[in-house]
Amino acid sequence: MTTTRPMRADARRNHERLLDVARAAFAEHGTDAALEDIARRAGVGIGTLYRHFPNRHALMNAVFQDAVTALLARSRELAEADEPCTALVAWLRAIVTHAGEYRGLARALLAVSSDPGSALSGCSVPLREAGARLLVRAQEAGAVRRDVSIGDLMQLTNAIALAAEQAPADPDLADRLLTLTLRGLTP
Repeated sequence: MTTTRPMRADARRNHERLLDVARAAFAEHGTDAALEDIARRAGVGIGTLYRHFPNRHALMNAVFQDAVTALLARSRELAEADEPCTALVAWLRAIVTHAGEYRGLARALLAVSSDPGSALSGCSVPLREAGARLLVRAQEAGAVRRDVSIGDLMQLTNAIALAAEQAPADPDLADRLLTLTLRGLTP
C-alpha cells in the first residue's frame, strides 16, 4: 500500500501559482496557451510544471475543478426541481456556458469524450454522471425521448459551445443551437 505524503510548503506554493497562472493564461489565450509560458510566468521551470501536471489535460483538469464543482452543485439543486425537463435544459445551458468560457475547452472535451484514460476525464466523467441523473428524471416524466443518451447530449453541448466559439460575432448562437437541439429531444 502506498501513502501520499503531503506536499512541502514550497511545492504547494508552486502548485497554486501554476494553477493561478494557467487559469489566467487559459482565459487570455485559450487552452492551447504555451505550457512553457505558464511555467515562466509562475516563476518555475517547465520540469516543475510537469512534476505537478504530467500533461496539458492534467493541468486543465486541475484548473477547471472549481467550475466542475459548481456545475455538480447546480445539478444537485436541479435534481429537486418540479419540472425535470426544465431542470435538464437549465443544466445543459450551464454546461454550454462553461465550455464556452475558455477558447479550446469545448474542442478538448469533445476529443476526450471517448477516452476515459485522459486526465481531462476527471472533469467530464462526474459531469456526465450528474447529467445522466437529470436526463433519466426527464425521461421518466415523459418529457424526453427514451433513446436520448447522456453521451449524445454531452457531445451536442460541447459541439454547440465549439460552434459558438467559432462565431464570436453572434453571441446568441449557442442558445439558438441549444434550443433547436432540445426540440428534437421531446417525444
